[in-house]
Amino acid sequence: MQHFSFLYHLISGAVGTVAPLSLAIILGTFLLEDPTTIIVGVLAADGIIPLPLALASLYAGIILGDLGFYLLGWLASTHPRLARYVDHDFIAPFRAWLETRYILTIFTARFIPGARFPTYTSSGFFRSPLSTFIVVAIGATSIWTTFLFTASYWFGNVTAQWIGPLRWSIALLFLLLLFFIGRHNIRAYRTKKEELRTVDDTHTT
Repeated sequence: MQHFSFLYHLISGAVGTVAPLSLAIILGTFLLEDPTTIIVGVLAADGIIPLPLALASLYAGIILGDLGFYLLGWLASTHPRLARYVDHDFIAPFRAWLETRYILTIFTARFIPGARFPTYTSSGFFRSPLSTFIVVAIGATSIWTTFLFTASYWFGNVTAQWIGPLRWSIALLFLLLLFFIGRHNIRAYRTKKEELRTVDDTHTT
């Protein structure tokens, strides 16, 4: 709740001037992407933030953040002690798995809480095609961010007359719901993957 409140004050405090407001939104996406999108969506519904500025700043911040993760992984691969792991036999299975499912993995990481950082930095570390990464990341962002912003904008319109604390508490609950749904999907995916691996091991033996 404190992080949510910090982001709200960061963004609302910059309202009134275009450049600082856009910068505040971009910075907010670097810190916490989904809460920033929800806050900006509600404030846009209130007419506090212009709709074009809200969307442009969100897209710019999120895409720059994705590219930053990739570059972070790429820089790590240039470190003498870490570079040896790029082609190491121990890492080879994971690298092969990522390369064979690269587009799908990059795309789905956008919709799974906690998956974006390890997936995108791994892409940079293994020096996967940057052009493919950017195109897929932009495509996933255009879907997820647009959906979340639209839902927040609609919520802002519906609750325009509600008192502040109650309104933002419900918005925060919605964010937590998305998180738990994502975590449930991750656990279900991992369980299914382990079951398939067990079946494969049984057949091979």
